[in-house]
Amino acid sequence: MTLDQALMLVIFLGTFAGLIRCQNHPERVFGVATLTCLAASFVTTEQVFLNAVNPGLMTLVLLVLCSFSFERTSVLRKVSSLLINGSKVKSSLRTLVLAALASGLMNNTAVVAALISTVKNNTLINPGRLLLPLSFAAVLGGTLTLVGTSTNLIVNSMLIEKGQPSLGFFDFTLVGLAALFCCFFVIFLRIPSLPRMAKQEFSQKHYFVEAEITAESKLIGKSVEENGLRNLGTLFLVEVVRCGRMISPVTPEEVLQAGDKLIFSGDISQVFVLKQFDGLELYAQQDGLLRDNLTEVVIKPDSAIVGKTLKTAGFRARFDAAVVAVRRDGGRLSGKLGDISIQAGDFLVLAVGNDFAARTNLSKNFYILSGHQPENMLHGWRNISTIGGFISAIAVSVLFSVPLLTCALFYLALLLFTKCLTVNEIKRRFPLEIWMIVLGALTLAKGIENTGLAALMSSHIESLLAGHSVYLVFIAIFGLTLLVTELVTNNAAAALMFPIAYSIALAMGVNVMPFVMAVAFAASGSFISPYGYQTNVMVYNAGNYKLLDFIKFGVPVSLVYSAVVLTVLPRVFPF
Repeated sequence: MTLDQALMLVIFLGTFAGLIRCQNHPERVFGVATLTCLAASFVTTEQVFLNAVNPGLMTLVLLVLCSFSFERTSVLRKVSSLLINGSKVKSSLRTLVLAALASGLMNNTAVVAALISTVKNNTLINPGRLLLPLSFAAVLGGTLTLVGTSTNLIVNSMLIEKGQPSLGFFDFTLVGLAALFCCFFVIFLRIPSLPRMAKQEFSQKHYFVEAEITAESKLIGKSVEENGLRNLGTLFLVEVVRCGRMISPVTPEEVLQAGDKLIFSGDISQVFVLKQFDGLELYAQQDGLLRDNLTEVVIKPDSAIVGKTLKTAGFRARFDAAVVAVRRDGGRLSGKLGDISIQAGDFLVLAVGNDFAARTNLSKNFYILSGHQPENMLHGWRNISTIGGFISAIAVSVLFSVPLLTCALFYLALLLFTKCLTVNEIKRRFPLEIWMIVLGALTLAKGIENTGLAALMSSHIESLLAGHSVYLVFIAIFGLTLLVTELVTNNAAAALMFPIAYSIALAMGVNVMPFVMAVAFAASGSFISPYGYQTNVMVYNAGNYKLLDFIKFGVPVSLVYSAVVLTVLPRVFPF
């Protein structure tokens, strides 16, 4: 072994050690590895730049960017409103099946993020019995297609860098479906072993939001449950005001009528979800000011509007603003928003006009706390175009063999042109961490190749494995990757293990695909550690689980998953 090869091996092992030690910052570890390879002249700047625009990596980045817009459509909200009702078993099955199937078409982290609130706030099933299965269902669903999880796309980008053709959209499906079916059976058997989560009391400190049903609304004549108004994440329907009469609490069977005032309480950042319902008009929309321009203020004791109602205070004329929501600490608000009498110390969220900041009376009436950024949920034709564009992009890629990168590029252009996604949002949410992880992994692989370490490893592996069964080596690669993903993260495990698996396949003179797919499936198989997969981290915190809960619930699932993949994968991709 030459000095360069020894140093390259140290860099590789150091990267692995760094990932174990700094699990929360894998992008920094891979960034250091990239710079070290560059400083040691193991790779050239041209090679680093080529890795940075690798077609597989660009596909991954574009799909992540496009998912920001798709997350804000009404798809998951509408479906989640139908999930938890009736029997517990059927509700659990519907929720987990939806999470799995949705995760095959969009990023599974986004799916879990959208469903966590629905699960936590339901009154039928204890959230502790459903949150962890929800994460596992999303993990399993992510293995169904090329775009289901970033892990698959990372493996694809590294395969393309080796000069191999891109993986197909459904190359993962047969193996993924087999694992999904068998693991679902284990999950349902093990659900009773999960701890119950303590119920969270409803907080009256949430903001008070009003929306009115217009005469042309499609909500009229349907119950609250049929309209999907029960499960809105962190917004809760607490009252209905009808013809001056208040209906509270609101039952799921309550049939809505034209002119009903629906009173919600909850997280103000979710207010734009209400705009996705046909004919549901927010109080502030009457003034035509409601955009992503919300400002939070507190009423001063000597304000001129203290004692007046929101209806008579004349916000538009006085301040070029309209009230979106109200919060009163130490007191419960009730009735129509416009009839609430303003008190000193009330918190208001205002939709402000262009002239708001120039008004001279602001300091006399308000303490201005901060701008309030709502989640910009899509509605109307933008909602339809985002959903239709995504389906069309996937369909064109699958049916006409157009590269997924090309389809994703045109889809992103559509989102920008229709303003479903903005350039500022892309700047703010660009997936820099994933980009750096894949760039670092590709650079490490290129350094291993350039120094001759890859050829040296291949010759040693070939002599070491002489006489051994290919299947046993295949099992070893899968098991090692599975261990690494529990110790670090799924994306980092895929990035680290791919070069090793690829070199072993070449050294043995067999088809590389079983080994490549083994890395992809094993890297996604994090069922024991709460830190190996992003969705596990999300439910770990949301469900107040302990590490022992993950181990007891996850070990049987991990064993079944491994057994199914190791059995089915070689039959779909022969050696």
